[in-house]
Amino acid sequence: MKEIIINKNDAGQRVDKFLLKTFKNLPPSLMYKAIRKKDIKLNSKRCQPDSKLAVGDSLTMYIKDEFLGETYSKEEFLRAPSKLDVIYEDENILLINKKPGLIVHPDKNYHFDSLVARLQHYLYKKGEYDPQSENSFVPALVNRIDRNTGGIVIAAKNAETLRILNQKMKQRELRKFYLCIACGKFETQTDTLTAYLYKDEKHNKVRLYSEPREGAKTIKTKYSVIAERGDFSLLEVELLTGRTHQIRAHLAFEGHPLLGDIKYGNLRTNKEKGYTRQALYSYKLKFDFSTLAGNLSYLNGKEFGVSDVWFVEDFYKF
Repeated sequence: MKEIIINKNDAGQRVDKFLLKTFKNLPPSLMYKAIRKKDIKLNSKRCQPDSKLAVGDSLTMYIKDEFLGETYSKEEFLRAPSKLDVIYEDENILLINKKPGLIVHPDKNYHFDSLVARLQHYLYKKGEYDPQSENSFVPALVNRIDRNTGGIVIAAKNAETLRILNQKMKQRELRKFYLCIACGKFETQTDTLTAYLYKDEKHNKVRLYSEPREGAKTIKTKYSVIAERGDFSLLEVELLTGRTHQIRAHLAFEGHPLLGDIKYGNLRTNKEKGYTRQALYSYKLKFDFSTLAGNLSYLNGKEFGVSDVWFVEDFYKF
């Protein structure tokens, strides 16, 4: 028999969701059967898969230990560096300035060093994260940035914050602004571009179309020209939708690929300028809540930015 006492970061979840998140070796079919046979109980009483958990609740499980083994491997995130470039931090969130070249999450070519691992190591050293005392929650990143793109990444320190920020991301209440160097000059200094994006999962690349197409999703990208130097433009771009490679692919589709982009850009131009990664940076974030934000309401209207973007000074020397 195994007993778990529900803490603040576990509260509000369904029993089945909590169990599957906590015990990676527990087959869903076995779990649902155990709930049905009362081998899993909530506060010593029969429960349902959708029963909601509250702080202090007791979950007891009469299941073989092999399915309830420890899934936490302490040494994994401790192998990553603990140093972060922190833009802002409070008891709920962290805003991190991710440098180009660092992955945000481990991928199929897993490497121990990722931004999420650094985040967990950072909070572990501060005494704000103890994986041994958590059942299902780990500090998490709310948004993603491509490996070779730098900029602001939002991290949640607790489950309530993660839930709220994920909701705000879906509702487009977090406004994200990018700086980039695009090839060519723009006839219109400010515009909102619309296209239809299809993601090719196999090749990790996207294709764009000017008309709706089956499987393609609508994208909207707003840009403003900040300055021009030679045949290059420095832009501020706001994502009005958030799709894979959206800025890179959308500007390339319009005939203005990003300088340094090896996937959608001009290889000859990149080589001439000596750019081996895309000149793109998520440099500004604004909290623009239009719905209730719970324990994050104090952030509404606040704006955070990065002043030192690696390619801006270089651009003005073109």
